[in-house]
Amino acid sequence: MFFLQQLFDMLLHMDKYVGLLINQYGFFAYLLFFMILFCETGLVITPFLPGDSLIFVLGAFAAQGSLDVKLLFFLLAAAAILGDTVNYWLGSFFGETVFLKKHLLKPEHLEKTKLFYDQHGGKTIIIARVIPLVRTFAPFVAGVGKMDYKQFLFYNIIGGITWVAIFLFSGYYLGTIPWVKGNLTLVILFILLISFIPPLHEYLKSRRQKLKN
Repeated sequence: MFFLQQLFDMLLHMDKYVGLLINQYGFFAYLLFFMILFCETGLVITPFLPGDSLIFVLGAFAAQGSLDVKLLFFLLAAAAILGDTVNYWLGSFFGETVFLKKHLLKPEHLEKTKLFYDQHGGKTIIIARVIPLVRTFAPFVAGVGKMDYKQFLFYNIIGGITWVAIFLFSGYYLGTIPWVKGNLTLVILFILLISFIPPLHEYLKSRRQKLKN
């Protein structure tokens, strides 16, 4: 319970934590941000780490001159692409049974991602970038299903660059607006709520389908 409280506090007040990391670690904070995004996309056991909201907040800090937006874009895009690549090979080499037996994955998360694949095919790798949980499990499921790696890499690169660009530069340009700067917690909460609409919609749709059957 304490961990969940800490995680929720970190998500809502991400600007405070990002500021602390920048002040404490200076240039090495870039490496920490890289690793957070890499783990969020690359390890199926860490889907709870921040993604969209973190990138937006980093963009806002770059707008204030605390970070270099060009360097951020390069590092975060690289983290997103490398993370999905590692996730793909984890699924390809080990398969879902290893993780399910060790209780590292929730079966419902995998099923939700598989349903997404059935609907959108390879484009799932791109679409999933803006959907929490699905974003983390999509490359893993692609690896389990032995999706052609060249095809996966194509979608991975497009999705990673587009995802980072949208949220980073949104934060960069909107972060200079006084209201956004003064109400960053509300903006983060809004991003979190918006990002959970697609999976909630898919869940309700699947529930309705089960009730019909």
